[in-house]
Amino acid sequence: MTDPATPLGQSPSAQPASAVRLDIPGDAAVIHRDVAANGARFHIAELGDGPLVLLLHGFPQFWWTWRHQLTALADAGFRAVAMDLRGVGGSDRTPRGYDPANLALDITGVVRSLGEPDAALVGHDLGGYLAWTAAAMRPKLVRRLAVASMPHPRRWRAAMLSDARQSAAMSHIWGFQRPWIPERRLTADDGALVGKLIQDWSGPRPPDEKALENYRRAMCIPSTAHCSIEPYRWMVRSLARPDGIQFNRRMKRPVRVPTLHLHGSLDPVVRTRSAAGSGEYVEAPYRWRLFDGLGHFPHEEDPVAFSTELINWLKDPEPDR
Repeated sequence: MTDPATPLGQSPSAQPASAVRLDIPGDAAVIHRDVAANGARFHIAELGDGPLVLLLHGFPQFWWTWRHQLTALADAGFRAVAMDLRGVGGSDRTPRGYDPANLALDITGVVRSLGEPDAALVGHDLGGYLAWTAAAMRPKLVRRLAVASMPHPRRWRAAMLSDARQSAAMSHIWGFQRPWIPERRLTADDGALVGKLIQDWSGPRPPDEKALENYRRAMCIPSTAHCSIEPYRWMVRSLARPDGIQFNRRMKRPVRVPTLHLHGSLDPVVRTRSAAGSGEYVEAPYRWRLFDGLGHFPHEEDPVAFSTELINWLKDPEPDR
């Protein structure tokens, strides 16, 4: 058992470890440890034995968003590992390194550090963006790819630049371009904005208050808000820069592993039409699954349906297009 989390209102930064190294529901005892990869240290939560499934969280969350899938995957015979991305949760908060190419190398580096030849990557939101990137950059280390609530990086770029409704839906990303103000807003009132964003972006079944408290507390660990925003600053500010243009060209390289694309029909952040066009970048079996009545967090809003879809696909030896 981990230490009880610090109550809101009591210096959320005083005990960062207890805010991150949480237990998961049920009787399963998740293993917390740190691994070194790509010049940094990353916190992981691990459960089960078998083929590796690496779970990548999005904004404004940390590894704990995958608590239901850790148990389901372990019960299904997989080695389920949820990592905290660079700058978030229990992982190192480095002064730089938040461009997607480097963050993808973090992910593939963790796969190697875990002693595995490859992994099935499962990413949500920003974690999905990085999973797409890792599959294109290091295909030999990615066995399968599952992405929730995030289009392919080239599709994301095109939608943000040419679709006014998609650009408006991701208005928070434009707001992140201001210095310091977004960080202050995320941590004000014990991270109240974090809870509001998750509720606003969910469908009719948002995560409960206890879950929201955990996300708020984790965001209030010093430097987390800044590090959480930095990838989005790069994604926007690099649109017209040589490094961003080069990254976009690199993402022309097709994904050549079986891909499962999951999306909530009520997602207010990523429009269905923005996500659905991503299959053109996959030269392998590609399966699209739209969850009716779910929002931006389908893995939390209906964990049973999400986990069932994911596990059935992972166990399918020949997933069809």
